[in-house]
Amino acid sequence: MKILFSNKSHVFTIICHKNGCYLEQAIRTDDISPQDALNTESELFSKYYLERKKKEEQADITYSAIPQFYFKLPKDDEILSQKLREEARATFLQRRGRQLLNNNELKALWVLLDKHHSQPHSEEEQLINYEDFLHVATLGGPKCKNYFTAAVFAKLQHGDPYGRISIMALFNYIMRKVWYHQTRIGLSLYDFVGQGYLREVDLENYILELIPTLPQLDGLEKSFHSFYVCTAVRKFLFFLDPLRTGRVRIQDILACSFLDDLLELRDVELPKDLQDTNWFSAPSALRVYGQYLNLDKDHNGMLNKEELAGYGTGTLTKVFMERVFQECLTYDGEMDYKTYLDFVLAMENRHEPQSLQYLFRILDINNKGYLDVFCLNYFFRAIQEQMTFHGQEPVPFEDVKDEIFDMVRPADPYRITLQDLLSCGQGDTMISILIDLNGFWTYENREAMAADTRDGPAEV
Repeated sequence: MKILFSNKSHVFTIICHKNGCYLEQAIRTDDISPQDALNTESELFSKYYLERKKKEEQADITYSAIPQFYFKLPKDDEILSQKLREEARATFLQRRGRQLLNNNELKALWVLLDKHHSQPHSEEEQLINYEDFLHVATLGGPKCKNYFTAAVFAKLQHGDPYGRISIMALFNYIMRKVWYHQTRIGLSLYDFVGQGYLREVDLENYILELIPTLPQLDGLEKSFHSFYVCTAVRKFLFFLDPLRTGRVRIQDILACSFLDDLLELRDVELPKDLQDTNWFSAPSALRVYGQYLNLDKDHNGMLNKEELAGYGTGTLTKVFMERVFQECLTYDGEMDYKTYLDFVLAMENRHEPQSLQYLFRILDINNKGYLDVFCLNYFFRAIQEQMTFHGQEPVPFEDVKDEIFDMVRPADPYRITLQDLLSCGQGDTMISILIDLNGFWTYENREAMAADTRDGPAEV
């Protein structure tokens, strides 16, 4: 089959058959006559279809018996093939989008469910039995078919003596499914590679175009948008791309709660406490960027070891700072904003597996995949030096070492691996003891602080 499509200055020829499509270089319409264009089309058809068909007939018989299941992706220089693939994907996604329930159809479905709740009536909530459930599915139309199945009805059972399910639970389930598919289609439109993942630039484009739809970000100046996008994208990459491949699977984006947090900014009346704890909120992004500017004492847009040492309470050890700059990406010994964001995400979420992996790599000074007594002593000596500097009696390392091994309970009594840290549930505490004087002090005085907390309400 031959397909022609054109713009103002070119005619493009596509030769299609069961084994794929082939595109020829564009023909300029101002260079040839219509008759010459038809002749060229016939030549291309013979070249790409008839000759290939002849070769296939001469090939092994298995080529006709076994269908082709692998198609090579177009190369970077095959512009027309890439364009055809992009257009085909966009058309497919648009068609899938039209198969989803829209707002009006969801409202109509709610009215149907409200009219067909089942007897006996309950004062607490409306319930529906399986017969009425199937009846609503018939009235709802073909788009509702996938949501009204026996499996869905069984999932929503909660012990009703009459075997009914909650209408509200059913409608929330349908709403969630529709949102999931809509979001997946929306993200897939930014997947220009078409392999089920988003690169960093794809995520940046997605969030940049999402900003105008989030009322909570209306107060951000346009000049700050690029920094906001960078701040938001780093969280996706830090937690969903631990191997640092530069891309994130769409499936992983949908499975995590980050999109929920991001889309929460559509709420005009979002409470301030939720904004403060939401990484994607305007106050949070401005806080992180403001801290970066405050640390940058020489105002060159980068942070050196001395500047980063002022992070937080300023009690991170020099040894730890040196290891950060050895292991993380730097430019002439200085850290840019993206690397700083990774550092902040690791420090503010020390209990998360990705943060523990980030910090474990820094602590593993010998790159052996485990921490031994030498590594622990190497970092804790800096804590002892800080205690001496502040006029405190240093705690013996042997005492701390025993507490750490008792806390982690590693599989090997002489080595602590990343898996040991993840399994023990106290990896963040152990790391804080080794890298932060304030963290060590908090651990050492945990009993006294707990007592103060218990006595506090009684005094009031």
